[in-house]
Amino acid sequence: MWFSKKMMFFIIFWFMASVGAHSLPPKSYEFVVKEASYTRLCRTKNILTVNGQFPGPTISVHKGETIYVDVYNKGRYNITLHWHGVKEPNNPWPDGPEYITQCPIQPGGKFRQKVVFSTEEGTLWWHAHSDWSRATVYGAIIVYPRRNYPFPKPHAQIPIIFGEWWKSDVRKVYTEFLQSGGSPNNSDAITINGQPGDLYPCSKSGTFKVNVDKGKTYLLRMVNAAMNLFLFVSVSNHKLTLVGTDGSYTRQLTRNYIVIAPGQTMDVLLHANQKPNHYYMAARAYSSGLAVPFDNTTATAIIQYSGKCNITSSPSPSLPDLPYYNDTDAAFKFYSSIRGLPEKFPHIVPPNYSTNIVTTLSINTFPCRKGQTCDGPNTTRLASSMNNISFVNPSIDILEAYYYHINGVFGWRFPSFPPLMFNFTADYLPLELEIPRRGTEVKVLRFGARVQVVFQGTNLVAGIDHPMHLHGFSFYVVGYGKGNFNEKMHTQDFNLIDPPLVNTVAVPKNGWAAVRFTATNPGVWFMHCHLDRHLSWGMETVFIVKNGKRSNQTLLPPPPDMPPC
Repeated sequence: MWFSKKMMFFIIFWFMASVGAHSLPPKSYEFVVKEASYTRLCRTKNILTVNGQFPGPTISVHKGETIYVDVYNKGRYNITLHWHGVKEPNNPWPDGPEYITQCPIQPGGKFRQKVVFSTEEGTLWWHAHSDWSRATVYGAIIVYPRRNYPFPKPHAQIPIIFGEWWKSDVRKVYTEFLQSGGSPNNSDAITINGQPGDLYPCSKSGTFKVNVDKGKTYLLRMVNAAMNLFLFVSVSNHKLTLVGTDGSYTRQLTRNYIVIAPGQTMDVLLHANQKPNHYYMAARAYSSGLAVPFDNTTATAIIQYSGKCNITSSPSPSLPDLPYYNDTDAAFKFYSSIRGLPEKFPHIVPPNYSTNIVTTLSINTFPCRKGQTCDGPNTTRLASSMNNISFVNPSIDILEAYYYHINGVFGWRFPSFPPLMFNFTADYLPLELEIPRRGTEVKVLRFGARVQVVFQGTNLVAGIDHPMHLHGFSFYVVGYGKGNFNEKMHTQDFNLIDPPLVNTVAVPKNGWAAVRFTATNPGVWFMHCHLDRHLSWGMETVFIVKNGKRSNQTLLPPPPDMPPC
């Protein structure tokens, strides 16, 4: 076949451009952690931020990219940053959880974090992973597809980040509740992109607005960065269509509302198909715990159509109908309806397992000791646990201890099954079951193990939903249920065809959730509840995945600038 000179020039130019594109150096971001002054709820205070922004800067990448983030700590306290939902193949060193994969970046310190994207596609996020710094230190990550979306390309894409706002210093809230032995003070407001909305005094002018054109479709990239709140979210007079969650696409699920747990991300389509006007987006808590205090305020943003409607002269929009705050059936119905999209994104769901772990998720209490403040139930100190172990952070990070064979930092005996067997979801349980043991125990997995984890909620102290997050992996949610898990009965109904692929699963109140994954990412990976009060009390453990036999199945060495302990 003969080519014209013009065609030959085009082919050579295309080839050179392609080679040049792949040889470009990775993107680099500079994140400066520092205090900045912000006003919310008629009050100005200094908060910890990244680059002086609240929420922090959005990271935009394409699927499979690698980036570097230079983190400078210009604040007064230690800090770490976690890239939530990014698997970091063979490289847990920059993953971020304090005293799990690294010691914190001290004031005046710097850490260059290599963030490797692999199979993720959709919306993820980054946040602080030390103490309660993530109350204000967070931002979105957008992972664009290499080619097309599995739905018509939206007209625009808007990050929608939900959070919580305290009038007081959140660091003081954190230290006071740990010292007291009780629950933390509730936040004073829920926020949407940093703003509580115009239902609050002094907030009307700052209410976040989404400008839309009638007939067009918008992709809302939602992140629940709230510290302790599941959220019901809706837009008045509009339906919302879920198309992805936790960096993976789903079958389209259209509802009047969504439920998003702390730590979760959701890609949601909004079709601007209503009469041009302005409409409220509203978010308020879903809280299933009996007598568990929570922030019962409502945050708002405004969906504003272009055209003749004028927000300054129009009457106030009406609020959408949201389920009642403790409507567990509404919440369970939503997240148990989410399905994966194996036709376009083939799933490799382990059909069986070689490693089976059943773990209880419990709120616990410790007896009051002399000299302690004990504001928990019946003059106790509140705690939490997995399989009756309340996790204790070491003073040297577990990854470093594992890599350098430092003894005495952690134990290897996280149990595969609950050490205490009882009716986990009974209405009344003996008080002696409430007391866990303290420990720093990990679970070791061989490379390539097909792992099933069943999370079993309990009714100790207070039954409540738990958003369980695993670092370094996404997993398939193959089953949900209420009450106690029964392997013989419930396994028969597992969804092995199109389960959603997520990194955070909402375990229902006094119920269970079953997940599966294949352990092909060597390293040290954190597993924890994403309700930060539960994390602070000890509802966490660590998976250590051993090296495989091949060179590309081996834990990479640490970077040269790891923060010192």
